Amino acid sequence: MTHIFPATVNLDQTASVRWNDDERTLFDLALENGEGIETAQGNLAVETGKHTGRSATDKYIVRDSETESTVWWDNNQAMSEEHFDVLFADFMAHAEGKSLYGQQLFGGADPAYRVGARIFLEFAWHALFIRHLLRRPSADELAGFKTDLTIVNLPSFRADPERHGCRSETVIAVNLKRGIVLIGGTEYAGETKKSVFGALNYFLPAKGVMPMHCSANVGDDDLSALFFGLSGTGKTTLSSDASRTLVGDDEHGWSDNGIFNFEGGCYAKTIRLSEEAEPEIYSTTQRWGSILENVVIDPETKEPDFDDGSLTENARVAYPMHYIPNASESARAPHPTTIIMLTADASGVLPPIARMTPAQAMYHFLSGYTAKVAGTEKGVAGTQATFSTCFGAPFMPRHPSVYGNLLRDKIAEHNATCWLVNTGWTGGPYGVGSRMPIAATRALLKGALDGTLNDAEMRIDENFGLEVPVSVQGVDDLLLRPRDSWDDKAAYDVAARDLVAKFIANFEKFELHVDDNVRGAAPKAA
Repeated sequence: MTHIFPATVNLDQTASVRWNDDERTLFDLALENGEGIETAQGNLAVETGKHTGRSATDKYIVRDSETESTVWWDNNQAMSEEHFDVLFADFMAHAEGKSLYGQQLFGGADPAYRVGARIFLEFAWHALFIRHLLRRPSADELAGFKTDLTIVNLPSFRADPERHGCRSETVIAVNLKRGIVLIGGTEYAGETKKSVFGALNYFLPAKGVMPMHCSANVGDDDLSALFFGLSGTGKTTLSSDASRTLVGDDEHGWSDNGIFNFEGGCYAKTIRLSEEAEPEIYSTTQRWGSILENVVIDPETKEPDFDDGSLTENARVAYPMHYIPNASESARAPHPTTIIMLTADASGVLPPIARMTPAQAMYHFLSGYTAKVAGTEKGVAGTQATFSTCFGAPFMPRHPSVYGNLLRDKIAEHNATCWLVNTGWTGGPYGVGSRMPIAATRALLKGALDGTLNDAEMRIDENFGLEVPVSVQGVDDLLLRPRDSWDDKAAYDVAARDLVAKFIANFEKFELHVDDNVRGAAPKAA
């Protein structure tokens, strides 16, 4: 990718760097260093301290001649070039004399669009994590490896807000012009993974490639599907279907060649994980080398307790793609024929599935609606409606219209059918109703993916104007009629008006960036 400026980080000259250790070596080194413990199943169990998730408020993009007019500054915090230069020098000084772990890995399964990431890490387990999550080069590819992006991850580094132009001692500083990411003051491994994603989200649109926060799978008929969704909506769970080949669970690109996974592994939530509900993901926790991040482990038996959220509700398992038996070896698939947008609606208003026109799909893609509920995130009490544009606002450096227009054009070009799927609540809001039965969601998805729902009788949803099936075999008809599933119909009407109003208010910032068709796809206030 010639438009990325060369990354100039020469830590090999001042630090002791072990390059490209394999999984067994890194696993053993992590144990030797006291970074984690081995579970009864042979997993590596680690804890990340006070940071059990991404530190979005501590992430910055350097504002310079490259990014001034291309980055969506309403969504991304700026750091000056001068502050970055000081931070960079302090990072280099902090790393001097340290023992580091280096990995050379690819972000992107399509050689035409991948980035070569050269990553320096302070922890062996971080090196194992990113080796699981990104794509490992072959021997020939490693011999001719070209670095597009350099990441330096030093959890022991403490930023100085006044000196470095940041908010706290934690910092994630992204210099897109120089192709450098500096991560300090956090042990959460996901920061490295998302730094690669963010870089791809910036550079790929200029090549006509749509970067996406979504999972993907493909059927035996070679028809592929995308699953957009925020955390907690079922993106990983629903795409891990034993009857279909998994392309990937989190990050993909859509180019003229089809779709391709950015990653080589998965990073799945484990809270309340069970073999019955999520057999494919559960099986990875029984494999040697999977990393259990912030999962409570019994000190005597070394058995994990996936029901214990005392460390965090964001407990995770990281594992290579080949731990999923039906994972695609190439991590590539043809152009998608079905696009699923997942939401966990805690208000209990949205139907479990609804077909969208291309204009409605763009409206809901830009909206990126779901709901957070108490216990899933610090500071959330009750429920909280969340709108994260493009189903991944924290990872989107460019304006949402850039990604929305790319998606619109690709949907039109490849005639993909779009569905909105609610995995949230039915029969009432959170606290009154119940969670949508996963068996019903899977049955509805099956109909969407195999095309049988295309011929179903449809009604028009009274609030959002979407097409909702009247009846689907194996699914209680009442689920398909949200208002009828509520005991208190008047309360449903109030909740529906409230949700519609939230959609309309949120979309005001996009009104000038979309055409009349998309503006007309908005829900109607009663």
